[in-house]
Amino acid sequence: MHDSSEQNNSRLAALSLAALGVVYGDIGTSPLYTMKEVFAGNHPIPLTPENVLGILSLILWSLIVIVSVKYVIFIMRADNRGEGGIMALIALALHDAKGNPGREKMIMLVGILGAGMFYGDGIVTPAISVLSAVEGLEVATPALKPFIIPLTLLVLFFLFMGQRKGTSSIGSLFGPLMMLWFSTLAVLGLYNLLAHPGVLVALNPAYGVNFLFENRAIAIVAMGAVVLSVTGAEALYADMGHFGRKPIQLAWFSFVLPALILNYFGQGALLLADPEAIQNPFYHLAPDWALYPLVGLSTVATVIASQAVISGAFSVTRQAMQLGFVPRFEVQYTSEKAQGQIYLPEVNWGLFAAVVILVLGFKSTNNLAAAYGIAVTGDMVITSLLATVVAAKVWGWGWNRAIALFLCFLVVELTFLFANLLKIPDGGWFPLVAGALVFTLMTTWKRGRQLLAERLSGEGIELELFIDALLVSMPTRVAGTAVFMNSNPTGVPHALLHNLMHNKVLHDRVIVVSVQMFDVPYVPEIDRVEVRKLKADFYTVIVQYGFKDDPDIPAALALCADQGLKFEMMETSFFLGRETLIPKLNSDMALWREILFIAMFRNAGSATSFFKIPTNRVVELGTQVVL
Repeated sequence: MHDSSEQNNSRLAALSLAALGVVYGDIGTSPLYTMKEVFAGNHPIPLTPENVLGILSLILWSLIVIVSVKYVIFIMRADNRGEGGIMALIALALHDAKGNPGREKMIMLVGILGAGMFYGDGIVTPAISVLSAVEGLEVATPALKPFIIPLTLLVLFFLFMGQRKGTSSIGSLFGPLMMLWFSTLAVLGLYNLLAHPGVLVALNPAYGVNFLFENRAIAIVAMGAVVLSVTGAEALYADMGHFGRKPIQLAWFSFVLPALILNYFGQGALLLADPEAIQNPFYHLAPDWALYPLVGLSTVATVIASQAVISGAFSVTRQAMQLGFVPRFEVQYTSEKAQGQIYLPEVNWGLFAAVVILVLGFKSTNNLAAAYGIAVTGDMVITSLLATVVAAKVWGWGWNRAIALFLCFLVVELTFLFANLLKIPDGGWFPLVAGALVFTLMTTWKRGRQLLAERLSGEGIELELFIDALLVSMPTRVAGTAVFMNSNPTGVPHALLHNLMHNKVLHDRVIVVSVQMFDVPYVPEIDRVEVRKLKADFYTVIVQYGFKDDPDIPAALALCADQGLKFEMMETSFFLGRETLIPKLNSDMALWREILFIAMFRNAGSATSFFKIPTNRVVELGTQVVL
């Protein structure tokens, strides 16, 4: 029993160290730019002892209320069979809204907007993190200033280039490196704090409250910068499926939170002792001899932070594909052991292009900070709204109790959001544009797929009636098995009709395969397939997947042997329909959205590669569909 307890403790410690490397990179690099943005950003507040203490108090209590209480204690309870993140939260909220179309639509729209904000965050994080690290060179010597942008772009290029190799080869280094990073934060902060311990009075929340009431003119501007201290809180929830709740909580309360508090208070102590350090308070924490090593360590830490956000973008995109919000993209698996380690080339290079545009366009962390705040706060507000629905309906709290709790968080988050809306002219427009673009693409794809399904089903024939008609005058049967993919398991696939019309034959066995995606992360293999035998050697097979499953039709068909339906792949042909879409005036969608959907449809990944069907066994039959 004692050995078992020791094993559990060592496993918890190992997972907590791994979580340190993956989950906390984003929030762990916030000290690089938060205090600098407050006192030396585009909208600086006066550097006075009262203001420093007030800001330190606001940062501390933001970390406690938003990160510790909301995310680490409450939001992480909203797991969908162990999985977290915006898509898991949408799935949980939708699960209870079944049968209520109005609520379903509202949850879906809010969730898609949240996903749009997540992508905006995913673009800004690598840009601001790596740039803030490289800007330390300017502190060392102003002569290096012209090299900051080129070096930042070079680091980012190698970061995105390395994504195709996956994180498994270097993942084991992330935990120890981030432990070194947080230890450095704590030591630098403590070193400066001991020289001016008076700032510890800011532990009292009254200093933050007094600051807000006594500086009403600049308080809202200050809050727009304070929110940068909690960036990365979404990653705690999004990566829960990789490590579990307890390791993430242990790492936060025992190591990350104390290190962050020590560093912020150390920066506050430094500013009171040396106001000249305001140009970059983080790097001025270090003695001169440690500056270059600190720039190197900061760059490594920001690369790790960016890595986590990019991996999160891959994961969210794949989940969105499974739930039908985005077209199919090529998915490459970078690890034989960890299913979650994936690489999506189109998403990777799309993110890289956007990040390069950001760095070249904004040129400094001061400018980028405005863009960062809106993406983060928008995501937080949407998470609170969805979590209120989950708490009320899924957890059984009831609306009054759920609203009472999350309203406390929403008051703070809406204040942050309003503060950041003031920075729209300075760059806050970027994540709003990115979010609106992703929202438009996702809603267009979802609605377009529904419209296409309606058009195809409107022309459809019931499968059992079709078989009865065939029995009256059966066409020639040829050897082998024909598999027809169809979204409706009870309808006749268009490809089957076209094959019969042109080739005038049927195979000995005809299998209609329908893939169904469920709003759970994984479907157990025992529930993967449902086989139903019909007349004349016709079968229907329903294949079921969760939004984190890896679709593999040949593997699923192999499971049918347990239900009496065996497949020999070299004797099986897969018939897929390929629709050519034609836009139509006065349709159920605006013409511009029809054209957009057709362009997305034409460029979507093929069903053959998505479902891992052997290309030498596929026959495609085309048809035209007027939207």
